[in-house]
Amino acid sequence: MSKVRTRFAPSPTGRMHVGNLRTALYAYLIAKHEDGDFLLRIEDTDQERYVEGAVEIIYRTLEKTGLIHDEGPDKDKGCGPYVQSERQAKGIYLEYAKKLIEKGEAYYCFCDKERLETLTQTVAGKEINVYDKHCLHLSKEEVEEKLAKGIPYVIRQNNPTTGTTTFKDEIYGDITVDNSELDDMILIKSDGYPTYNFANVVDDHLMGITHVVRGNEYLSSSPKYNRLYEAFGWEVPVYVHCPLITDEDHHKLSKRCGHSSYEDLIEQGFITEAVVNFVALLGWSPSDNQEIFTLEELIRAFDYHHMSKSPAVFDYTKLKWMNGEYIKAMEEKAFLERALPYLKQAITKELDMEKIAAMVKTRIEVFPDILEMVDFFEALPEYDTAMYTHKKMKTSETTSLEVLKEVYPLLEKQEDYSNDALYQMLSGYVTEKGCKNGYVMWPIRTAVSGKQTTPAGATEIMEILGKEEALRRIQKGIEKLENVLAQ
Repeated sequence: MSKVRTRFAPSPTGRMHVGNLRTALYAYLIAKHEDGDFLLRIEDTDQERYVEGAVEIIYRTLEKTGLIHDEGPDKDKGCGPYVQSERQAKGIYLEYAKKLIEKGEAYYCFCDKERLETLTQTVAGKEINVYDKHCLHLSKEEVEEKLAKGIPYVIRQNNPTTGTTTFKDEIYGDITVDNSELDDMILIKSDGYPTYNFANVVDDHLMGITHVVRGNEYLSSSPKYNRLYEAFGWEVPVYVHCPLITDEDHHKLSKRCGHSSYEDLIEQGFITEAVVNFVALLGWSPSDNQEIFTLEELIRAFDYHHMSKSPAVFDYTKLKWMNGEYIKAMEEKAFLERALPYLKQAITKELDMEKIAAMVKTRIEVFPDILEMVDFFEALPEYDTAMYTHKKMKTSETTSLEVLKEVYPLLEKQEDYSNDALYQMLSGYVTEKGCKNGYVMWPIRTAVSGKQTTPAGATEIMEILGKEEALRRIQKGIEKLENVLAQ
């Protein structure tokens, strides 16, 4: 078998959609699993949709995700140019379209917009335009005369109207369509640019692509692709169509959902490796149900035969869980580096950020979670004294007030405000009082944090706050409880 060669051929139209990232990832994994080549080709033939800076986004995303291409616009290994507009300028597509005209597999079409608008048919309740092959019947002389006069034209594929066309997809199996459903699609547009469909076929053949990976929205176009391959006498590649990606409501994942692109997710505090891992599982599952993978592990495990036909649900909750697992596994130094901007946003005081980072590391799923988790270090929030009541800890507002009043002078005398020293001193008080730890620690933690949940216990929080601030907050807690109980 020839060397496996796959390609990722994005259009530079903005941020990289999760679906495009998955296509790139699967194409990369298929190639690398077989020690093959992964190519990057820029499909910029649709000039109207071109977005300034989008090519840089493509390069940046592939680099950050580790999907390093073996060939591309910046790595020409003999199949270039790898940018379609540059290939178009060399006349590649027109040359191949004319070869099809010579074979009777394509023809010039001079019909204007007004005429085309009259060619509507109702199919399954929808009104669509279906070309009637009018220009196929022009004589050679008529065609040459119109070309000589400079009349605008497109080149159309000449598809049969009877019989069937069958193509094989590795995921969806054999698919047969009636040729009557195959419109004579445009190969070369009136501006001289090839259509996406035609350029794909020509480029994939010339670049030796063995496996074509793309979304299943292209399934319906595949019979036309196959007919082009057959018309040229070229070998048809292996088709791998990926299932649709939907949101949790089973609608197609759209840009409006706020997390449809790679860059959206990074801005929301996700880690690149977690995003890649999660995207790999959108339509593919390993035989052993493993969920956490490095890119190297994905290369070894990936088998496209285990891809699903069913739509893949973008489960945001699962992505957050997975990201949390990656955060837990991060080295402390790397975590601190990523967490610091969020810590500094939430806390302007001179506190021990390293210790606070260590507190939150195992408790967050995405980095912005840090903000709400640590903001109490900056300022004690307003809180309801009902928080002092905790069934499990057997505390109430009354018992909490008693505990705070009794520990306040002890904490005032305490010189060493390290976590261990504070814990030891308070444990002595717990033993003396003959109660459980939580009976004492819950009121203190509530007083110093003003929060129902915190990333650390009472003594760890007091160590960070320091003696003066910890005592000030406990005193405030005493006053709040006294006011409420006096009513």
